[in-house]
Amino acid sequence: MQSVRTHAWRPVFRLHDWGCAMIWYENLYIGDSIPRKEGKIRRIKWKIEHHAGQWNIYVIALCRYGTNLLEIIPARELLQKYYPRQSLYIVGLAKGYDEALETAARIIIDVYQHTGGFSVRHYIKKGMDKPQKAGDGA
Repeated sequence: MQSVRTHAWRPVFRLHDWGCAMIWYENLYIGDSIPRKEGKIRRIKWKIEHHAGQWNIYVIALCRYGTNLLEIIPARELLQKYYPRQSLYIVGLAKGYDEALETAARIIIDVYQHTGGFSVRHYIKKGMDKPQKAGDGA
């Protein structure tokens, strides 16, 4: 496993044995039901990366296909050895699908408020502003 930090938004890059890369946004958007403790978030990320069951956790990633903005992926789908074959840029975590929708909406609203547009990928990669920190009002 390799770990590299690059760009202004400082992703954490991990290349797994089967060629799948997960890049975690350093300032993840976190759903309200997930405890804001760094250790808890680190544990969820570790379980996702090491194929441990996370049955009610959803990852929010930059869309890999077409012109869509974000993908909401159940963490249980990431248990499949060959899913996904391309890199995943994970920008958020949520507990439950409804919360994942709310978190994705919060990301898009933040992008619109800061840029006047909907280019989520550009906003995240350029690090125009840090996402809302845990405990801040929504």
